[in-house]
Amino acid sequence: MTRVVPVPQHLDHLSVDQLAAGLGPWPPEERILVDAHATEWASPAGFVALLTLGQALAELGAPTPELALPAADGVASYWAKAGVLRDAEKLFQVHGKVPRRRVDETSDILLPLTIIRNVADVMEIVGRLTEHATQILKHELELEPSVVGGFGQSLSEACQNIVEHAGTAGWVAVHVYVYRRRLGGRKVAVIAVSDAGIGFRRSLDATQSRRFGDRWGDAQAIETALIHGVSRFRDPGRGQGFAGIKRYLARWEGKISVRSGTARVAIVPGWDDELPRMENLPWFPGSQVTIVIPGKDPAA
Repeated sequence: MTRVVPVPQHLDHLSVDQLAAGLGPWPPEERILVDAHATEWASPAGFVALLTLGQALAELGAPTPELALPAADGVASYWAKAGVLRDAEKLFQVHGKVPRRRVDETSDILLPLTIIRNVADVMEIVGRLTEHATQILKHELELEPSVVGGFGQSLSEACQNIVEHAGTAGWVAVHVYVYRRRLGGRKVAVIAVSDAGIGFRRSLDATQSRRFGDRWGDAQAIETALIHGVSRFRDPGRGQGFAGIKRYLARWEGKISVRSGTARVAIVPGWDDELPRMENLPWFPGSQVTIVIPGKDPAA
């Protein structure tokens, strides 16, 4: 038996909820077919979530899941350009015509999807991505040098979170978009990080669950880490990664949204309408972090 899990027509960090809803009970009792044939667009958050699902199934020892590629012209080709298919072919049995387009390592508008497995990966990847991103942020978003430096720090902290808390590998991707409706045509840089690890609640269970009693759950665990800067490590100075990201985003009207287990918590600037706390969502493996950094306001 095979369970068909539809991928939304537009897959981003919010519509991952629809993908999760199709999974049913976890661990799955049937082979999974992730059906993206009707998908027309996916954000970096959608890309890293798809691979996280494949990785989670592999780590369970479940039958290799299947992935039906998008049918619309150009969509699968973009997935290849963004680096998604390079890793998807290792985690899924892929159906559909696989474009042999090479991953774009030099594009001015995206940083391809990249795996993070350990501290050395973080140092190498963040250094490489930051160098490339610096050019993007200066030329595409017209940001000042001080903003660019903070971007590298945010990217590093988000990736480091995978190594310290997930207990397994994860992915990062960075794209640049134009937000016409929400920001009147300003460009934004979107950082998406995801892993198939133990999630925020399990990471903090041992040190925090007794403190919150019946209120302890996925949403409280994310808030404890994101809002209050609490880490599972008791060493002084731990838990400062999110604090640094928040300070940076507050200064530049950026946004951060964190999903783990059955909850999502976001720090939302005035230009966005995402709800700050969502509970009882369909369960999805690991943790997903999305950071949005707006470019220069031409009217400023």
